[in-house]
Amino acid sequence: MYPSPPPLPERSAGPPPYTSATSADAHRGPRRRPAPWHSGTVRAIALASLLALSGVIILGIVRRQTGTEGFLVGLGLAVFPVPLLIAAFCWLDRIEPEPWRNLAFAFAWGACAATLVAVLANGFATDWLASNIASASPTEAQAWGSTVVAPIVEEVMKAAAIVLLYRFRRRDFDGITDGIVIAGITATGFAFTENVLYLGSAFGEDQSMGHSGLDSLTAGTFFVRIVVSPFAHPLFTILTGLAFGTAATRYPRRRRARAALALLGLTAAILLHGVWNAASTLGDAGFLTVYGAVMVPVLVAVTWLALWARHQELLSVRAYLAPYTAAGWLAPPEPLALSSLKTRALARDIARRTHGPAAARAVTAYTALATALSFHRRRAHLTGPPPDFTTRERDLLERLWHHRPWAGPALLQAVAQQLARPPGTTRQGDNYRP
Repeated sequence: MYPSPPPLPERSAGPPPYTSATSADAHRGPRRRPAPWHSGTVRAIALASLLALSGVIILGIVRRQTGTEGFLVGLGLAVFPVPLLIAAFCWLDRIEPEPWRNLAFAFAWGACAATLVAVLANGFATDWLASNIASASPTEAQAWGSTVVAPIVEEVMKAAAIVLLYRFRRRDFDGITDGIVIAGITATGFAFTENVLYLGSAFGEDQSMGHSGLDSLTAGTFFVRIVVSPFAHPLFTILTGLAFGTAATRYPRRRRARAALALLGLTAAILLHGVWNAASTLGDAGFLTVYGAVMVPVLVAVTWLALWARHQELLSVRAYLAPYTAAGWLAPPEPLALSSLKTRALARDIARRTHGPAAARAVTAYTALATALSFHRRRAHLTGPPPDFTTRERDLLERLWHHRPWAGPALLQAVAQQLARPPGTTRQGDNYRP
């Protein structure tokens, strides 16, 4: 049995001052003193500088390999799946959205640092194989590099972003959904830069050979990488993210178990990546077989698992917020309302119609803070309370109070409307469906 969280703090006689004139400050929560210069600031500056330098270098490498015209064409074509993939991960993460700084870091790491190391390491490994193994022709060296070296290097580098956020942004890493989202965003950035390189190179080759139209190498590359398999890189890295997401709420005192789980996820990502790269050497029939027999079933399984994990998180919101109703911090119907995305959306609409956009933003902030509070208590229950448990809990509760005048009534009205719907217009359990 894990130790239970500390007792709930006593509720104050009334909420902190809150007026519509200070809604902007309220949306940000209580003011805090400026943080002193500390190691976290130094790390952030160092990482930003590293990413910026990596971006400049990889930009130069890609432009040198593709030419200016090829680079611009590759950039224009590679951007197509990026908004769709990011929107899908943000939709999955809407229960408690990941801080935008974490998502921006993950994308930048994948697009700049991870891609730079992968391009350099893969090129070095291929040249080494061709030069040092007598039986390896350039074609064989390229095949070994693609199916063995590239999956290891690329998945390890993409996993580095997950490790960094898991280590230094542990408070924001609440479970499987966070692992999936961070991994997916990192891999989306990686695939974007890689697609620029592949599409730009294909365009340059078409230009030199006079090819154009649907029979061109550019069109074929676009079809395979952008139309058929835009999800490939995210799918590989999500297997690593799943492992880290599971470790975030399990095995609090078993470091070896967490490390073994993370290694298992990374190994699965490398193997799937290697199988996918090897499929390109099997001809059209072999490629389609791997695509239909391996990639599609794994994609379906991971998608189902992601939706299931989000559904479980919604149920945990209701369970872990229940003690706050008993302590008087929340109204009894609120945990029910907050465990339903449909009711949350209805509450936002009610607040917007009644009081305008500021009220809708207050509902959004309130639901995010309440979810963070429930996850904070869930993590303490599963892994034991951290040293700052009470301080963080009090901070979240006080910030909730700032939004309560608008968010509380809207949520209660949304619950009432949902319960008042005529029988047959909603299925039993709809309030808990993700």
